[in-house]
Amino acid sequence: MESPLLSTLFADGQRGPSSVSELNAEIKTTLERAFSNIWVEGEITGFHAAASGHWYFSLTDGSSTIRAVCFKGQNFRIRFKPSDGLKVRVRGRVTTYEARGEYQIIVESLEPVGEGALAVAFEQIKSRLAAEGLFDLERKRPLPQFPKRVGLITSPKGAALHDILTIMDRRARSIDILLVPTLVQGERAGDQIAAAIERANEYNRRMGEQRRIDVLIVGRGGGSAEDLWAFNEERVARVIRSSEIPVISAVGHEVDITIADLAADLRAPTPSAAAELVAKAEVEIVNYVTQLSARMIRSSEILLLSARTELQSLAMAPVFVEFPARLRELNYGVEQMMAGAFNVVRAKLRSVADAAGEVASRLSPTELSQRVGQTVRRLALVEQKMSVAAMSGVRAREHSVDNSMARLDSMSPLRVLDRGYSITQLNDGRILRDASEASVGSSLSIRLARGRIEAEARLIKRDG
Repeated sequence: MESPLLSTLFADGQRGPSSVSELNAEIKTTLERAFSNIWVEGEITGFHAAASGHWYFSLTDGSSTIRAVCFKGQNFRIRFKPSDGLKVRVRGRVTTYEARGEYQIIVESLEPVGEGALAVAFEQIKSRLAAEGLFDLERKRPLPQFPKRVGLITSPKGAALHDILTIMDRRARSIDILLVPTLVQGERAGDQIAAAIERANEYNRRMGEQRRIDVLIVGRGGGSAEDLWAFNEERVARVIRSSEIPVISAVGHEVDITIADLAADLRAPTPSAAAELVAKAEVEIVNYVTQLSARMIRSSEILLLSARTELQSLAMAPVFVEFPARLRELNYGVEQMMAGAFNVVRAKLRSVADAAGEVASRLSPTELSQRVGQTVRRLALVEQKMSVAAMSGVRAREHSVDNSMARLDSMSPLRVLDRGYSITQLNDGRILRDASEASVGSSLSIRLARGRIEAEARLIKRDG
């Protein structure tokens, strides 16, 4: 016979009887050698999670049942908690429990089978993490308004990478893209995605401010529920939530919701939408600056027109027209007085010269010569004195004019305004000198030393 077990059982007396323990041990060896790596599908019944951390349950197909155990060292890798009625696919090896002579499957991996099983696993993980507050809105971080560098965690061969790069190249070329490659499908994909997020955070801790990643996009294109399952793993959700870098989740199509979407700071319905969100800030600021520039130009034009109108109004005000005219009159009067003083001096000199000539004609040549010399000297002295007197008079007049101009300047409306006074005008431009000229509700324009106030009369009080 080919089977060692059967050969032993039907041996013709060449060996003595075995003990129960020996038989069970031999059966165990034979089973483990023959069924060292098997796949079995069935429905879970009698599930029990022991205090030791081990899982005990049975698999049934409705007609037959086999016991199974998944030890603590293996079940921590399983992404959902089994429950009765859940259809699963089990990989493991067949062995026996020698103490009772029962055979069972030692489970090494456990996967839900079908969309219904995946939905159950999804709800289990979602409920557990929600109870911990992992999805609370208070824990969401705001995205940077103007990101300079974006980390992209996806497959380097997937369509998601191409879509994101295309949009960013078209809309936001100033933003740098740093790819952190990872698997996005398969048994090891969840671990790789979590490790990629951790690597991005470690990169930020080692880089300077200018080279740090501002936001992470984690995602992939569409696929079946099994294809997207890596983004439902609990470890991925916890790493997203603990990331120091804000995370945008962009998994599958708009209808696909994953645990990663719930844990992320922002969910984008597709990878392309995630790129649009990141590039949106740059487009918005360009539009904002354009609109702001146009508003500033319009405001400047309005202010300039208002200033010109105000300047023209002030220039036509009587108080500013009368003051220059008065100065011109004073200047003309000073010039007239100076001209009159010089005319008086000249007339006096001519009179003295004529008298001297008449006297000289009656004197002898010798005496005349002496008298003329004396007269000439006297005339020179008189002329000098008159000149000095005239200049003194002119200086006195100039000083008087300067004093008058200084007094006028001190009485100038602009000087008055500097001392805290103001000029109040009615709507028609008339200067308000008496409260009786205004009425309640009148619009008033109050001119200060610097600026203008538009007001409305609410109460009229008259002196006396």
